[in-house]
Amino acid sequence: MFKATVYVTIKQSVLDVQGTAVQGALHSMGFDEVGKVRIGKYLEVDLNTTDRAAAEERVKAMCEKLLANTVIEDYRFDLIEA
Repeated sequence: MFKATVYVTIKQSVLDVQGTAVQGALHSMGFDEVGKVRIGKYLEVDLNTTDRAAAEERVKAMCEKLLANTVIEDYRFDLIEA
């Protein structure tokens, strides 16, 4: 069994409206030292397989088909044996 930790983030070339809103809110709360803020998603997925290569291929397919919008988002994942 494997556990995949998936990180999805907005591509650097895409305006992150949520990040800008959070940055503004933090500044208004007195956190003036905060620079650029980028918002992303964090997911944990358990995979019932003992084949690492198959697990990597399946997680990549999940990201490409559902978990990330690859037009505007990048993704990466870590895979550990659970």
